Amino acid sequence: MEQAIFPHDGSVQKLKFDDTASEQDSGDWSNDMNIKKSGVWEPASIEDSTVSDCESGVSGGTCVQRSLFDGGFVRLVEGDRVHDLIQRRFILSLGLPGAQTQVVAIHRNACSSVMSQARVQSFRLYLQAMQKRRSGNANLKYAWYGTSGKQEVGEIISHGFGHCGKSQNNNKLYGCGLYLSPDDSPLDSVKSCAVDKDGLRHLLLCRVILGRTELVHPGSEQCHPSAEEYDSGVDNLSAPTKYVIWCSRMNTHVLPEYVISFRIPQGSVKTEEPARRPSSPWMPFPTLISVLSKFLPPADIALISKHHKDHRANKISRHDLIQKVRQVAGDKLLIGVIKSFREKVHRKRGRACRSKGGQRMGQ
Repeated sequence: MEQAIFPHDGSVQKLKFDDTASEQDSGDWSNDMNIKKSGVWEPASIEDSTVSDCESGVSGGTCVQRSLFDGGFVRLVEGDRVHDLIQRRFILSLGLPGAQTQVVAIHRNACSSVMSQARVQSFRLYLQAMQKRRSGNANLKYAWYGTSGKQEVGEIISHGFGHCGKSQNNNKLYGCGLYLSPDDSPLDSVKSCAVDKDGLRHLLLCRVILGRTELVHPGSEQCHPSAEEYDSGVDNLSAPTKYVIWCSRMNTHVLPEYVISFRIPQGSVKTEEPARRPSSPWMPFPTLISVLSKFLPPADIALISKHHKDHRANKISRHDLIQKVRQVAGDKLLIGVIKSFREKVHRKRGRACRSKGGQRMGQ
């Protein structure tokens, strides 16, 4: 089956995809962008898409500006079906911040260099391999990647991903991998985007081979699938907001197709600092277990107590104990419990100091 993936020097680049990929591809994108039940996008609309030559063009009487990037891209004209689809879906998926968001430009990766074409071919081969490995279900998705700016966009298109989430505000919270957001949940990637001198942020819209996903807990130090039955990670199995592509696969399982450049007013989207990883409980373990018992089911408390007992018996290290407790309880709950405990300790110390000071004054 021939697939039209990218225009190349004004023509449509044809690649043969012998695929029967996932039928679970992104719902609305699949319908609007002609992703067949095979799961691979066959953009018939691209054949008659109006794209600029990165110099000038006219769409609806409006002059098209030059490309925002040095090379390797073609700028889609407003009014082009693919342009308008990406813009509309992006704005709607942002929710309330979308009303304040201005899409300035959308560019397509032209795959004009020899190395870019090689990466496309590599992606195709890995897609076919994943289909065979997973009984025809490659779990092919669209996903967003938040960049640090135009320079990183150019480097990724020219050389591929050279790091794992370096530009993203994730602090490797979900292991050593490349973090992307599902196509219908771009907000996390928007928050991780840096704002350039022109007030623009740049997101890459990529095709991603997920295969079979596994749950990755916050604070994980994972850098590859935990077992042969898995291929990638997610932060939530039923409603993921993060896809985790392990570093060894970031240039074979992720294919950047578009870059969307946009403005969003400061304050409408707050950049969230990653949750601090607790390196130690900062409170006695018996006290921690007692407090956690108010929030966690008995089975989880029994498991944490077992890990603590194993540590006391020198069967596991303190580091292993902390990691196991974090996996069971989750960092969000642990940080809340520890913070509350520390605040109580400080209040007690403050009262004690004031009491002693009052006693000295009374003497």
